[in-house]
Amino acid sequence: MKSYETIWEIFNKCPNNQMRDVFIDEVTLMEDFIEGAALFSDIYASSGMKIVLSGTDSLGFAFSKEEQLYDRCIMMHTTFIPYREFEEVLGIKGIDEYIRYGGTMSLSGVNYNEDAIFASSRSAEEYIDTAIAKNIQHSLKMYEYGGHFRSLLDLYEKGELTNVINRVVENINHSFTRRVVERTFKSHDIAVTASNLLRDREEQSIQIEDYHMAQIEEYLTLLDLIMKIDLESLPEVNRKESVTVITQPGMRYAQANAIVSNLLLDAKFSELSLVERQRILDRLLSEIRGRMMEDIVLLETKIAHPEKKVFKLQFAVGEFDMVVFDPKELNCKIYEVKYSKEQVPEQSRHLKDEEKCAMTSHRYGEITGKYVIYRGESGSLEGIQYLNVEDYLKSL
Repeated sequence: MKSYETIWEIFNKCPNNQMRDVFIDEVTLMEDFIEGAALFSDIYASSGMKIVLSGTDSLGFAFSKEEQLYDRCIMMHTTFIPYREFEEVLGIKGIDEYIRYGGTMSLSGVNYNEDAIFASSRSAEEYIDTAIAKNIQHSLKMYEYGGHFRSLLDLYEKGELTNVINRVVENINHSFTRRVVERTFKSHDIAVTASNLLRDREEQSIQIEDYHMAQIEEYLTLLDLIMKIDLESLPEVNRKESVTVITQPGMRYAQANAIVSNLLLDAKFSELSLVERQRILDRLLSEIRGRMMEDIVLLETKIAHPEKKVFKLQFAVGEFDMVVFDPKELNCKIYEVKYSKEQVPEQSRHLKDEEKCAMTSHRYGEITGKYVIYRGESGSLEGIQYLNVEDYLKSL
């Protein structure tokens, strides 16, 4: 018996068909959900029922929204949990806690439970396997009766798709970590050694074809797991790039933490004392949290202001960590994002650079505000507004 026939029987058992508010959990487990989802709107909702559907396979909802339920449903996304909800719902305060554990409605951050979803790289990988890889595979299997695997069909038939999806996510975080290492130590010998080791490990990992990577990233985007943030340049206005942000920071931090910790266990770092290795690890993890804080601010600002353009802006030397351009009002605001808790004039040097500001205003309109977002108290210094990061994120 088809799932919808079963639901229809349940509805008909209600006296005088008086069922008006219907809640169905794990609806994506129905084998015919994607292909028959229009029945919810065409038959049940049209008769006056209010129907709320929830389920694990968010990609299945995405397919249904584009096909059977097109323009007939309101989607509520729960993959991405913003800082405001993390604090208000779970009662866990602080950007550092959000970086370590944010991404799911889990209370793990309160007691530092080692069994928490993002408490370790292993638990994070298990989450990727179950909540992401199996989500994608199940939805593809049910969509068009398995006819939409496209280039991923060969991996699915070989039983390799779960591993490849996991590696795509890991590679995104691996590339992020390598950039942080290179930027932290720049020309120092440590950077050269670490960068070479990280590249060697990337080459040793399973090879993923570009077309596999592109399709998997497409589904990760539909799942709200990743988002592209534009990276623009001046004066090279035609140079367009982007950075990939993971919307669940706890996942990224767990994997980045494991990467740098394992890196320092390599024999090439054995000549360093325990104290020196710990100092390097602490500095790298601090830089990782700082870079992740930048990404979180960019991501949440972009989501909160869909009518505006939010991006990073690079110059020949230096950059603005965030620009918010209003195409309707023809003006913009410029930001630096710093992990520091202290107000230091050096933090705003790019914001005060007359040449950078002139190029920016010429391209994006009048600069109506200059800000530093950091972990300290809100205030001002030398004409620059300082915003506390938690307060800023809660205001979005």
